[in-house]
Amino acid sequence: MAVNNQRTRAVLAAASAAALIALTAGCTNADSATSAPETADRSTAPGRAEVRAPGVDLTVTHAVAHLNHAGNGTLTMEVRNDDGVPEHLGMVATPGGGRGTLVGGRPAGGNGALSVAGILLQTGTTVTFGGSGPGVLLRHVQGITAHHTLPISLQFGVAGLVRLQAQVDAA
Repeated sequence: MAVNNQRTRAVLAAASAAALIALTAGCTNADSATSAPETADRSTAPGRAEVRAPGVDLTVTHAVAHLNHAGNGTLTMEVRNDDGVPEHLGMVATPGGGRGTLVGGRPAGGNGALSVAGILLQTGTTVTFGGSGPGVLLRHVQGITAHHTLPISLQFGVAGLVRLQAQVDAA
């Protein structure tokens, strides 16, 4: 009986892993590989990224990770959405599998508000993360470079995955 339970668990684990791989690979149309947004600003300017593609016009500026000695703090930045459709920031990833916690700073439904989709970024607006606006809380961050930057990945609903180097400021 114990052997059958172990085999069943192994089969379920393998099936779950295969499903996860298929989902993360994307199940969109065949043209999605050619129309996926690319980070247009390939410079190494810390704290900045631009994404320009059909249906995407997004600019991230002034990205700064304010961290204490334990790697705890916040990520501040400005995100400009000029692509003609609302956008959402759904996830912030840091090195070593770390994730930022999104917090809303605006009334429900308003620009910068937190919903199940993430932080709302209305078209034609700039949302400032930090202060009285929405925010990103960071905990136990690792991976700060010798140049005092932190590689981060921002996952947007329309623009997709955007990678940049946030400047690091000791809090």
